[in-house]
Amino acid sequence: MRAPHALLRIAAAAAMVVPLAGHAALFEDDEARRAILELRQKVDAQRAAGDKSEADLRAENEQLRRSLLDLQNQIENLRGELARMRGQDEQITRDVAELQRRQKDVVQGMDDRLRRFEPVKVNVDGREFTANPDEQRDYEAALAVFRKGDFPAAQAAFADFTRKYPQSGYRPSALFWLGNAQYATRDFRGAMENFRALLSHAPDHARAPEAVLSIANCQLELKDNAGARKTLGDLVKAYPQSEAASAARERLARLR
Repeated sequence: MRAPHALLRIAAAAAMVVPLAGHAALFEDDEARRAILELRQKVDAQRAAGDKSEADLRAENEQLRRSLLDLQNQIENLRGELARMRGQDEQITRDVAELQRRQKDVVQGMDDRLRRFEPVKVNVDGREFTANPDEQRDYEAALAVFRKGDFPAAQAAFADFTRKYPQSGYRPSALFWLGNAQYATRDFRGAMENFRALLSHAPDHARAPEAVLSIANCQLELKDNAGARKTLGDLVKAYPQSEAASAARERLARLR
């Protein structure tokens, strides 16, 4: 009898153990679920935090990009301003240079005008004297015309010079070239008149011997041989050492 009762007690105990084991298993499943849920929540929170950080980084990057663009625009504006200022500086430099050039031209122009009225020292045919610039210019212009061989124009130029500057130091030389221009145009009487005017005005002039010889040539052209012989003789007596006197002696020998 004891054995069956023992078996019954063992079966009862086993029956009681089975529900407790099932209850423990259910308890362990709930804990696992909660752990999984908590783990999922943590992952989701970390993911959300990660997403939020990435969004923040993107926002910050975008803000930084805009800041860089603004800075680049400011740099370009500054470059433009610097270029404009350099352009202004260059223009100012050009303006100053132009003003300096104009000032120099004005000063030079004033000096030129003043020099037109300031006497200058000249040396013509061995004679030194002072002459105003206009006087010098007119004489040299007339002489240039003579040297070109335009004797009518040279005659007019020298005649105008002697009228315009009657007291000029150029006068004896002007009379000499005027006489030669007249001789070249066969105005022998007019030429003799001006050669004699030279001798009367400046008998010691370097051109005086040539003037006397030219008077004799005019007389020969006019067929006044007697007058020419007298003039040649006077030349030899007055200027015996001159080249004109040597030429006079040769002509006298031919005329006798």
